[in-house]
Amino acid sequence: MMKKVFLTRTLHDFALKELKKRYQIEIHSGKIPMPKTKLRSKIKDIDGLVCFPYDKIDREIIDCAENLKVISTYSVGFDHIDTEYAKKKKIRVGYTPDVLTDATADLAFSLLLDISRRVSEGDRIIRSGKWREIFGAFDYVGVDLQGKTLGILGLGRIGSTLAKRAKAFDMRIVYHNRKHVSKSKEKSLNAKFVSFEKLITESDFVSIHVPHTKETDKLFDMEILTKMKKTAFLINTSRGKVINEKDLAIALKKKVIAGAGLDVFESEPISKKHPFVELSNIVLAPHIGSSSIETRAKMAEITVKNLDLGIEGKKPIYSVGY
Repeated sequence: MMKKVFLTRTLHDFALKELKKRYQIEIHSGKIPMPKTKLRSKIKDIDGLVCFPYDKIDREIIDCAENLKVISTYSVGFDHIDTEYAKKKKIRVGYTPDVLTDATADLAFSLLLDISRRVSEGDRIIRSGKWREIFGAFDYVGVDLQGKTLGILGLGRIGSTLAKRAKAFDMRIVYHNRKHVSKSKEKSLNAKFVSFEKLITESDFVSIHVPHTKETDKLFDMEILTKMKKTAFLINTSRGKVINEKDLAIALKKKVIAGAGLDVFESEPISKKHPFVELSNIVLAPHIGSSSIETRAKMAEITVKNLDLGIEGKKPIYSVGY
């Protein structure tokens, strides 16, 4: 009999075609994210699960699975999955890093450019009919990037790729990691290692590229924000919970820092009543770091390969823990 695979939402046609060759598949249709009660019932007798970032695959869900061999998530993040418990249950977990590196770095730099040159703010001015005069010498000015300092917190795949973009704009690049990257990498990126304190206090732009952990939870609170330059901008395309959103909203409103560009939030989606929505010095993107046609197709391809390998009892291409 064909193995059973369940998808919490649909994938690309080419990916579904491949899955249907080898498995008996079922795709959830309806409310997104999938209701937990329905997921509990569907996971009971399947061999493979394809899930997405907003599907919480916790201990309760995993305990309902009797035949599950692999969880293949269509995402670079896997904090929505209890990976330790999955490992304990001998369930492999696959994810899709690397392929979205360029797309996410591009978006981070897009947010940086947008907030520094006030592009989205200008768009809102035009659409609301408030562009009634030609601006004078000191009206509606942004800032140049050339010569400015970009502080990258986490010089991994995405942080390094962002550094390449910034280098082309003649920016000074500093970074902070738990440990130094190689000297050759520092030289190629023209990046200098500094302490976290120095990165925060000296950077004109701070871009966050770290995972959400106990150490990084709400790391950017009012204490850190007040140490930044009043002219500085904060960019986040990593995880929303790395920032204390209440503190950031206050900091932006009181001009503690100049602005922010965010693609991720503590809880998603945010509502129209969220304090960020009323602020003009912030650019908001709906978690679209990987949202390019090419990247999403590559993610689907890897998701299928991870699933295939896991069902065969082999380690996925990109595996978490087991």
